[in-house]
Amino acid sequence: MQPSTPTDRDPLGAHAQPATEGVDADALRTLMRGGSKTFFAASLLLPPRVRAPATALYAFCRLADDAIDLGEDKHAAVAMLQRRLDAIYRGQPEAFDADRALAPLVARYAIPRALLDALIEGFVWDANGRHYETLADLQAYGARVAGTVGAMMALIMDTRSAGALARACELGVAMQLTNIARDVGEDARAGRLFVPLQWLREAGVDPQSWLRDPVFDSTIAGVVDRLLRAADDLYRRAEGGIAALPRDCRPAIRAAQLVYAEIGQQLRRDGLDSVNHRAVVSGGRKLALISQAAGAWVSPPRASVPEPGPLPAIQFLVDAASSASSTGPAAQRSGPLRVPTRSFDEKMTWATDLFARLAEHDRAPR
Repeated sequence: MQPSTPTDRDPLGAHAQPATEGVDADALRTLMRGGSKTFFAASLLLPPRVRAPATALYAFCRLADDAIDLGEDKHAAVAMLQRRLDAIYRGQPEAFDADRALAPLVARYAIPRALLDALIEGFVWDANGRHYETLADLQAYGARVAGTVGAMMALIMDTRSAGALARACELGVAMQLTNIARDVGEDARAGRLFVPLQWLREAGVDPQSWLRDPVFDSTIAGVVDRLLRAADDLYRRAEGGIAALPRDCRPAIRAAQLVYAEIGQQLRRDGLDSVNHRAVVSGGRKLALISQAAGAWVSPPRASVPEPGPLPAIQFLVDAASSASSTGPAAQRSGPLRVPTRSFDEKMTWATDLFARLAEHDRAPR
């Protein structure tokens, strides 16, 4: 995640307010709008019952990242986050918008503390400049900083089967691998290296020497392509998980999948040079992919096929999420989720309004 600009010395407390006041939902939405463009665009397709919880979840994750990444004392930042999580899970959140918005969600949707602890652990790995020897090691990092978010998003969509949770976590890991492939040069110039060191050595590249002088050549192109292929495999695995979601949630997650996968395709069109260039998916292309994703509204679940086992790196997340008991809508329903049907005219009106909002977002100053 790219850090936001903190408004005081405590990024997670940037929107502090007295406990007697309500949560500033506009502040949380603004945080999302100014953060991940893809996440924000995809969130517009979520039904309102999921969009607000997703915004609250994003806000806490984003500000927790900032607190560790931007803080001078990483240990103090982690201790502060753990203290706030303690308060959130007691149902007595401290007087910050992100905390107050998250507290009812972890109770209503039975979001295990283990998922947020793993997320914070991933942020610490990031802040410490940790390197990853193998793809499995890198997947373990992706499981923490992105797979956790996938699991929590699945829970607030009331999806709790082990198979669907595994696919949600793996989709998060795929997106993180795409981010890493896209940002090789940017990360290297900041002194960071996320690609598996083993892959570089196998290609005849000394990781530390290359980090001191990052240049693009056919060898680096091969490593980037290898990373994209690992992400593509996880995007394909995610198909079954998307089909298992409630029908009104499928378009948003399908949109996120398509747009992130397109970053990889754009990188390939750019010759796999993510050292000197940053692959960008145009606004028009995003709109086309989101339009395609809207068809997921009516897509039926896939025919019964053997589900692949989860990546070893995300198994602990699946175990934690699937074992949690829900006190929310999923636990209270006696039958399947009922999704309102829409007439053709209603669907066209919805799509037109969506595209208008996306176009406005794309034109907004950055």
